[in-house]
Amino acid sequence: MKKFSFTLERVLDYKEQVEQNLRNEHGQAVRQVKEQEEKIGELETGFRSFKEQVDEIKFSEISSARLQGYSGYLSLLIGKIASEKEELARRQREEERRRELVIEAKKETSSIQMLKDKKRREYDALEAKEHEREVEEFVSNRSIARKRERENG
Repeated sequence: MKKFSFTLERVLDYKEQVEQNLRNEHGQAVRQVKEQEEKIGELETGFRSFKEQVDEIKFSEISSARLQGYSGYLSLLIGKIASEKEELARRQREEERRRELVIEAKKETSSIQMLKDKKRREYDALEAKEHEREVEEFVSNRSIARKRERENG
């Protein structure tokens, strides 16, 4: 019997390659989300630290212009944190979109792989039947040959 051949093997290979590429892209998106979360954490930590310093300075002799400058910097940090949180939300949406693409690609790959597995089981069953038929034919021919030998012998 001929060797097992799956007609959609090239399609399966292509789909697996696409799925792997999408997994890599999703991994990059996850890393970007984590990096953004770390960036926001650092900004928030810096904000809290600077705010504590400003709160301590308020009770010492400091010019109102300098205090206003510190307050302006705190406002700038608040705006920067808000901007980075918006960027984080954008990156999270992108990560979610890429995750959905990976899921869809996995579904496609899995369906073709299941079809391949089914075809392989069918092939193996036919091959086993063919082998069984050949064995039965061999045994039958041998039995007939022995019978003739006894009759002629």
